[in-house]
Formats: sequence, C-alpha cells, structure tokens
Amino acid sequence: MQSTALTYLQKYQNQIIEHWDHQLSALRSEVEIKASLEKAVEHTNQEYMSLILQTARRNEEDSLEGLKNFTEQYIQTGRSLTYFTRALQGLRQAFHQQLKDVPPEDANILDVYSELNQWIDNMNNFLVSKYIESWEDTLEMQKLSLLELSAPLIPVFEGITVMPLIGSIDTTRAKLIMENLLEGVIKNRSKVVLIDITGVPIVDTMVAHHIIEASEAVRLVGATSILVGIRPEIAQTIVNLGIDLTKFPTKSTLQKGMEKALEMCNQKKIEM
Repeated sequence: MQSTALTYLQKYQNQIIEHWDHQLSALRSEVEIKASLEKAVEHTNQEYMSLILQTARRNEEDSLEGLKNFTEQYIQTGRSLTYFTRALQGLRQAFHQQLKDVPPEDANILDVYSELNQWIDNMNNFLVSKYIESWEDTLEMQKLSLLELSAPLIPVFEGITVMPLIGSIDTTRAKLIMENLLEGVIKNRSKVVLIDITGVPIVDTMVAHHIIEASEAVRLVGATSILVGIRPEIAQTIVNLGIDLTKFPTKSTLQKGMEKALEMCNQKKIEM
C-alpha cells in the first residue's frame, strides 16, 4: 500500500476497526449460529481483522503466510467463502465511512480511497485464490480416497479373490485397478481373481483394453483372472467392437465365476 493511504490507515485505525467491527457484527447476525459459538465467531472476526491490517503494513510473503494459514483453518470448519468476501466489503464500507467523517488533510481523498480499494481488491483476490486452492487439495484427496474404495480386492476363499467394479472406468481408475490387483494378488497369494463388471454401465474399446491389460498383468504374477458379470448387451457390444476376450475365462454371473474358480483351485462347493 502507498504511504499516503497507509499513513491515513494507521492514523485512524481504531476508528476504522470500530466501523468494520460493526459491519462484521451485522454479517454475523445474518448467519444462524448457536449461542455457544458466539465468542468463537467474535474471536475469528478479531483475528481476521488483525491479519488483514498486518498485510497493509507489510505486504510481503511472510505477512501473507499468516493469512493463508488462517484461511486453511477456516475452511476446515466448513464455513463458506461468503464470509471472506463480504467481510472485505465491510472493510471497504468502513474506509468509506471514515473518509466521509474525516477526509485526509494533505492528500486527495480520491487518491487515498483508490489506494485503499486496490489493497482490498488484492486481498480479496489472494483469499479467493487460497480458498480455491485449499478446496481443490481437499477434493483431490477425497477423489483419491473414493478411487481406492471403488476398486477393492476382496479375498473370499483360500486362493480366490474378487474385485467388484462399479461405475465408469477411466485411465486414472484403470491404473488404480491394476495396482490394487497386483498388490492384492501377491498379498493374498491368490490363484484366481474374479473381475466383476456387473456394475460397469458401459464397456467400450478403452474399458476392454484396460481389463485385458489388468488380466495379463495378473497372469504374469502367477494367477488367473476370470471376467464375470457380462450382460447380454455388453456381450453384443464386445462382439460388435471386435474385442478379443478369448485369452482368459469369462462368465455371465459371479456365481458361475465362483464355481469355475473353485474348480480351478481344486475346491468343492458344498450345498447348504
């Protein structure tokens, strides 16, 4: 911030904070919060005001770091971006009110107001950027967690494991399926792996290619894969596309695939 606006800010900081605190109190009253959280929200307002004003005095990376940390902690509480943007609008109104009450003595009021506005806009852009980055990181972590859950390898009998696949398969998920398959086969000492595509809505050339690659990788580590859950419409699509699935066994249902797996492992099915 330029020296003229900064001098004005420092000189009337208490009055500006008073105006701004009034704006934040009005904002807080619009949000439904429990009485037990009132003090916590008030403390948040005070910390936010303090960090914002620090950046005016030292608009350097180290002063912005505190504001960045505050933003990340704030996001973890589940509160929205509205607080940041509307709070900065409240600061803008506080400046406007103070400039109306006490115009600068040795400077053009429009120049001071323009500098203060520019500083607030920079803070707003910084906060929005960090808020978005933090959410993107959170979403990426959640996406990876969901991907891991969406490609489980389940041991069912000695030497037999099942991988049920649900939903569409893209390149990223196919890579995870491959990794889970290989790690699971070795960890569980599997002889047969049943890849169940009952829950896969579309099997096109790319999906079939990924499944063939995964089956071939399983074969290379000493196990056999059986593709199960091939519905009539999927079988017709595979034939129409000219996809070759003759290199490994296929079954229409998981039950039939399990019977085949038990036979391959020299285990008998016991009727209950």
